[in-house]
Amino acid sequence: MQVQEIMTRHPACCTPDTKLADVARLMVQHDCGAIPVVESIFTLKLVGIVTDRDIVVRVLADGLNPLEKEARDCMSRPAITVTPCASLEECCKIMAQHRIRRVPVVDEHGTMCGIVSQADVAENCCGDSVREMLREVSKPTPVRCLERVG
Repeated sequence: MQVQEIMTRHPACCTPDTKLADVARLMVQHDCGAIPVVESIFTLKLVGIVTDRDIVVRVLADGLNPLEKEARDCMSRPAITVTPCASLEECCKIMAQHRIRRVPVVDEHGTMCGIVSQADVAENCCGDSVREMLREVSKPTPVRCLERVG
């Protein structure tokens, strides 16, 4: 099975200058915990990703006001990605290796075309690769990994 068969197509995205309050509203509106950050809504070139955890760990925990911050202030960059043609097994390995619960799907030009969540994988696959991914993603994150990348 390939990633393109299970990915959520055309996920909600934001730009680096999107206010974090608006990013959080997108998460609520689309019932998700991550919003890909694109260069512009017209090009959809992926430049990072903001998760609910990024907002908490990189903004709130540092005593910063999220109402004064933008996506660029806490996004992870570069985002770890997969291609639509990647196998589900490869996707699971990448998620486990990087301890991420969601992975953006980009084409050969780096353009957003979808996103795969841990739940997508669990619903569509069974076996050792899924169990390993779930085990690795759920391990506690070392403190050094919580520092802003980029």
